[in-house]
Amino acid sequence: MSDPLNNSYYQASANAWKPQPVFNGDGQFDVAIIGGGFTGLSAALACAEKGLKVALFEAQSIGFGASGRNGGQLIPGLRWSMREIDAEFGRERAQAIFDLAYGAVERVHRRIAQHGIACDLKSGHLEAAYKPEHFADMQREADFLAKEFGWESESVQPDEMGRHINGGGYHGGLYDARGGHFHPLNYALGLAGAALKAGVTIFEHSPVTRIDGNQIIAEQGSAKAQHILLAADNWMEDIDRELGGFTVPIMNYNIATVPLPDAEQLLPSYAAVADSRFVLNYFRLSADKRLIFGGGEKYVQTPPADIAAFVRKHMVDVFPSLADTPIDYAWGGAVGVTMNRLPHLGRKGNVFFAHGFSGHGALVTTLAGELLAEAVTGTMGGFDVFDKLPSRPFPGGRLFARPLATLGLLWYALRDRL
Repeated sequence: MSDPLNNSYYQASANAWKPQPVFNGDGQFDVAIIGGGFTGLSAALACAEKGLKVALFEAQSIGFGASGRNGGQLIPGLRWSMREIDAEFGRERAQAIFDLAYGAVERVHRRIAQHGIACDLKSGHLEAAYKPEHFADMQREADFLAKEFGWESESVQPDEMGRHINGGGYHGGLYDARGGHFHPLNYALGLAGAALKAGVTIFEHSPVTRIDGNQIIAEQGSAKAQHILLAADNWMEDIDRELGGFTVPIMNYNIATVPLPDAEQLLPSYAAVADSRFVLNYFRLSADKRLIFGGGEKYVQTPPADIAAFVRKHMVDVFPSLADTPIDYAWGGAVGVTMNRLPHLGRKGNVFFAHGFSGHGALVTTLAGELLAEAVTGTMGGFDVFDKLPSRPFPGGRLFARPLATLGLLWYALRDRL
């Protein structure tokens, strides 16, 4: 099925991939995984490395969803600051959360190196302060991370921002050398290739409609598995209505300009940048020196009539010199957001699940997949750290959850303008 939102730079520059077969309606496996994004692929690979017989079911093609469309920004940590996590959960739990969430950087780098994944990995991430008070808060967080957890980053004063970005009028920022950016679709395809080599069976264009005990019920038939891993994120409701109530989709849109001859003047350090607004702008340079820019959000799933025009105005606010720069690609997709913006991991009998990464999942999804693989083999320590995070469904049920969530999100978006 074609997708009008997926006219993406990533699709146009994807590494070679041999399409995998459609499920033929039969099979028995140790582990069946639903979802061919970062979470499902990393889980499949890790399960196969543990000697399990694994099948992965993808309703479309590998990386079709957010894993193949996102901004490609590798931002260490979670949506909550470590100060918030420490205050809410206490130091012992905060240390465990830190070790896993910030350790996800090393997991992703290790996977890329181990499997020789060509995904344009680049070091450096800058959080840019939209308001002076945002910068003061960033500095407090940086000091806390360094003192309490040994995680060093660099406070960038307002008059030093030109080392990283020339534009936006930002009030300072926080530079993290261990953050970075990559080509997300090629990372997904690289994980898929490694999974195939490890013995995973991948079925593309094979949507699963429901789970019945230890059976996967797909459009083409059914398969049995001792354990089932749900990694469908925004499509979770199609398989498990209850789990679908824990997230709402927020639409994000990206553009990619033509290659820029003066790209390094805009972003001299080639760091990825995300600003500190609730409805943030986030941008970076591709390997061929295009500016990939994400900006604005929509709380309805109908896309703008002109995605490029919708995002361009945000780009030009940051870089006025690009007002007339041609845009080669414009695309979008949904981000699954939880009530508290923390990931939702858990277990329902023989079914393990992970979703709701809330726009902060390029690193943590690999972690989540590997934690799912550990859990099915009985190693529950890391999984339990995330399973015990607070979570609850959005109020209002299927009919009202999205409108009520939209009202709340619009309020926070309004605060950006105040």
